[in-house]
Amino acid sequence: MAQAQQRAKNGRGGWYVERLPLGYLYGEPLRSRAAPGLVLSEREYSPFFRTPRHTHGHALLCLVVHGGYTETFGTRARVCEPPLLIFHPAEEVHMEQFHQTGGRLFIVELEPKWLERVRDQAHVIAEAAEFRGGDLVYLGMKLYREFLQGADDLSPLIIEGLVLTILGEASRRSPAPLPQKPPPWLLQVREMLHARFAEPLTLTEIAHSVGVHPVYLAQMFHKYFKCTVGAYIRHLRLEFARRELATSDAPLCQIALAAGFSDQSHFTRTFKRYVGVTPAQYRESLLGIRRSGQAMTPCADPETSMLSLL
Repeated sequence: MAQAQQRAKNGRGGWYVERLPLGYLYGEPLRSRAAPGLVLSEREYSPFFRTPRHTHGHALLCLVVHGGYTETFGTRARVCEPPLLIFHPAEEVHMEQFHQTGGRLFIVELEPKWLERVRDQAHVIAEAAEFRGGDLVYLGMKLYREFLQGADDLSPLIIEGLVLTILGEASRRSPAPLPQKPPPWLLQVREMLHARFAEPLTLTEIAHSVGVHPVYLAQMFHKYFKCTVGAYIRHLRLEFARRELATSDAPLCQIALAAGFSDQSHFTRTFKRYVGVTPAQYRESLLGIRRSGQAMTPCADPETSMLSLL
C-alpha cells in the first residue's frame, strides 16, 4: 500500500500527510466489493492501533460496526463508537487512535467522477458530518447488510440506491413533511416496476423515464415505500415466482427466466434466502396441501408484504 500512497504538504506548517488513493485504506481488510462508482470494504483494527495523519483524494462514508476510536480532524476531535455514521469529505486531514477493544469499520469510498455527476443535478453534502443513531445509521446498517449478503444481480442497484439515499438525507437541513400520497411521477415509477420487473433496469434509466434525478428518485422511493428500488424489484420477482409455482407446472428454469433471474441456480439461491425453502420444496409443499385438502394461502400483495423481504 505504501507505494500507492501519495504525500501532500501542508503549506502552513510544512508537515506532510499521507494521501490515500481510491481502494487504499489502513487496517486489516476482511472483505470488499465494488458497485458503480463505489468501492466498499470492511476492515478490522487491532487494539490501540494508530493511523498516521492522512487524507483521501475522494469522499467516503464510514459506519462504525464494532469497537471504538478517537479521531482528530482539523482542530476538532470526536469519540467514534456505534451507532455512528460519518461522512468524510475529500482532502480532509484526520487521524485515528483506536481504543482497547480495537474496531471494525464498514467504509464506502465514492469515486470523484461519480460524485461529480451526482452534484451536477443536486446539492450534496460537502462538509464533514456525523450521524449518531436515527434514520441515517439505520440506512447505513441496511447498506452494510446488503454488502454482506447481497449476491444477486440486483445487489449493485440496491447498494447504489442506498448510498444515494444516504447522501440525499445527509444533505438535507430542514426537510419538509411528506404529502400523504406519493407524487404522480413516483406512482408512475411503481407501475413501471410492476410491468418490467423481469428486465435489467438501472436507477438512471428509471429516473430518466420520469424526468427526475437518480438521487431524488432513490430518496423519495425509500421514503414512501420503505425500501430501495432494487429491493422492490427483487420482491416482485419472488412474488411472480411464487404465483407461478403455485398455479402452473412450468419447469423451474422457465419460471426463473420469466421472473428475471439469470439462471435457475441464481433463482434457487435467492428464493431460498428470502422465502426459506427452495422453489422445488415450495412447490412440493403446495402439492402436499392440495392432497390433504387444506386451503392454500394466497401469495402476498407486494405492497403489503414488502417489509418481510427486507
